[in-house]
Amino acid sequence: MGSELGVLAATAATIGFVHTLTGPDHYLPFIVIGKARNWSLRRTLSITALCGVGHVLGSVALGLVGIGLGLAVGELNIIEGMRGDIAAWLLISFGLIYAVWGLRKAQRDRPHEHAHQHSDGTAHTHHHSHHHEHSHVHDGGSGPGRSLTPWALFVIFVLGPCEPLIPILMYPAATSSYAGLFLVATIFAVVTIATMLLMVYLAQRGIRLIPLQRIERYTHVIAGTAILGSGLAIRFLGL
Repeated sequence: MGSELGVLAATAATIGFVHTLTGPDHYLPFIVIGKARNWSLRRTLSITALCGVGHVLGSVALGLVGIGLGLAVGELNIIEGMRGDIAAWLLISFGLIYAVWGLRKAQRDRPHEHAHQHSDGTAHTHHHSHHHEHSHVHDGGSGPGRSLTPWALFVIFVLGPCEPLIPILMYPAATSSYAGLFLVATIFAVVTIATMLLMVYLAQRGIRLIPLQRIERYTHVIAGTAILGSGLAIRFLGL
């Protein structure tokens, strides 16, 4: 089965790369949330990798259980489709809630004037914004927003299916090649996660070159809207 396994390995790598690259939901949420919450590049990549592992392992586990129970590809694909619908709606809900929260936060952080009266009778006003005073909170501390956002993404990605993986796993399983099964699953997982990390890394580097000062307080709104759009694209466009 040497040549067949080689073809399967190459197929797993190719499909893992193309599937991830053409599915912006695999990396866009991390790019926009990382920027909005001022995560460091290391933290953003770590959370991306964690969610990527959960994303792939969820489908691997389903595939192995299905193979063990003797389910057909069609039956497994139906289950994967149901998981995909749940993940899409969770992504839509998360993006909508985050965008609304971001809009309220942007309104609170709107620049305003403060008047100061001095003892000598002089007075002056200055512009003031709470955004810059508290922006450090997003990347430090132990607030609920900091701790819950990565886990919310993790749960969504664990539920998100890797539809192309199931058919790839079925062939080595059908020939009782457990080494081939492990090899194909590993290659698909490594390529998928590596592609996610590459896209997030390139985007994070590119964003740093774009002047965003004027819209900085709307970054949470933009992040939520982008995630909402990803969920809608998955649910209604099949991306």
